[in-house]
Amino acid sequence: MHFLKALFWVAIGGGLVMLSAGNWHDVTLNLWGDTQIDIKVPVLIVFMFLLGWLPTWLIYRARLWRQRQRLESFERQQAVAREPLAPVEDVTAA
Repeated sequence: MHFLKALFWVAIGGGLVMLSAGNWHDVTLNLWGDTQIDIKVPVLIVFMFLLGWLPTWLIYRARLWRQRQRLESFERQQAVAREPLAPVEDVTAA
């Protein structure tokens, strides 16, 4: 199964390399005012992908971290509630 997974990622990587090599052209971006920048198409695509993916991933990781904190807090509360009580001595037998 690991071989198929590795083969899949190699195929995806090879396809991306071929796509990048075929589209290695300059694109002029007009920023603000008279500012322009020349950038290669694959670099622009990777930058835009990261610009969209990174905030979503960070929000996901923050929510996952918060859920783990809540779960650990709940487990600590449950551990305290389940601690065995000291045995009660029978005072009527004496």
